[in-house]
Amino acid sequence: MSLEDIKKNMPSIKQIEDLSNLFKVLGDSTRSKILYTLEDQELNVTEICECVGMQKSAVSHQLRILRDAKLVKARKDGKEVYYSFDDDHISTIFKYGLEHISEDK
Repeated sequence: MSLEDIKKNMPSIKQIEDLSNLFKVLGDSTRSKILYTLEDQELNVTEICECVGMQKSAVSHQLRILRDAKLVKARKDGKEVYYSFDDDHISTIFKYGLEHISEDK
């Protein structure tokens, strides 16, 4: 691929900024722990708190950040709100990240 091809196919500045922001959100260990709990099932805030050993207010704050970044979605069932990955891309990103850091080199 030539330099011209690389420049022509470069994502827009907005896309690069959005990608950088995604990695900033993923770069927090607390949010990573919360995402890990949601890998295979949806959970409510109380269940997430129990898994990560944090208080409800702290988990709720992190969930808001994850929702704003479109990494998790919320579903209300009566008084309970259940959280899960926003889509399959999130699971893929998370799984590949874990695979990458677990590689023997």
